[in-house]
Amino acid sequence: MIHELNKTNSIFGTFLAELRDIHIQRDSMRFRRNLERISEIMAYEISKQMVYREEIVTTPLGQTVVSRLEDQPVIATILRAGLPMHQGFLNYFDRAGNAFVSAYRKHTTAEEFDVHVEYMAAPGLDNKTLIITDPMLATGSSMVLVYKALLKQGTPSHVFIAAAIAAPEAIDFVRKNLPDTVKIVVGAIDKELTAQSYIVPGLGDAGDLAYGDKL
Repeated sequence: MIHELNKTNSIFGTFLAELRDIHIQRDSMRFRRNLERISEIMAYEISKQMVYREEIVTTPLGQTVVSRLEDQPVIATILRAGLPMHQGFLNYFDRAGNAFVSAYRKHTTAEEFDVHVEYMAAPGLDNKTLIITDPMLATGSSMVLVYKALLKQGTPSHVFIAAAIAAPEAIDFVRKNLPDTVKIVVGAIDKELTAQSYIVPGLGDAGDLAYGDKL
C-alpha cells in the first residue's frame, strides 16, 4: 500500500512547498523544522493503522473510556538526513523505541555507485511496528539494505516506510524487494530520476540542507 499525502489538499502541502523552495532552504533551521512537521503529520496518518486498546481514565469529575496505543513502535532512521524526520515521529510516538542506521553511496563513477551500511544501533524488533524514515527515496536500494540489516534485530509485525519525496523507480524497487505487507507513506512521488540518481524536481540534498555541506 502506498499513501501519497500530497494528493489531498492540506497544510502538509505548505510544509512540503517550503522544503522545496530554494529561497526558504537557505534557512537550515526552517528546513529541519519543516521536515519535522511533515513527519508529525505522517506519524498521525500511520497511527490510524495501529492497534489500540480501551482503558478507563479518571478525570477530576468522573471516568471515561479512552483508546491508547497497544504497543509503541520502533522508529528507525537512516543517518544523517533522516534525523529531523526521526524527531518529528518521536514528537508523536514519544515512548517509541529508537534505531539508527548509517547508509551511504560509494561512487565508482559519476553515475554508478554501491550502497554501504556501516553502523546500526537498534532495540529488539520481534513483533514490533517498525517505521523506517528517510527524506529521499531515490533508487530504493538504501531502504532495502537498511530493512534487511534491521531484521538482524528480530522480525517486526508491521513495517512502514516514510519518505518526504520518492521517485517511481524507488517505489517499484521497494515493492519488488520487500514483502507485500510493507506500507509506504510519502509526501510526493516525483516523475524524474536523473542518471546520477537524483530526484527531479525533488528538493536537493536533504542532509546538506539540514546540517551543512560535507566534504
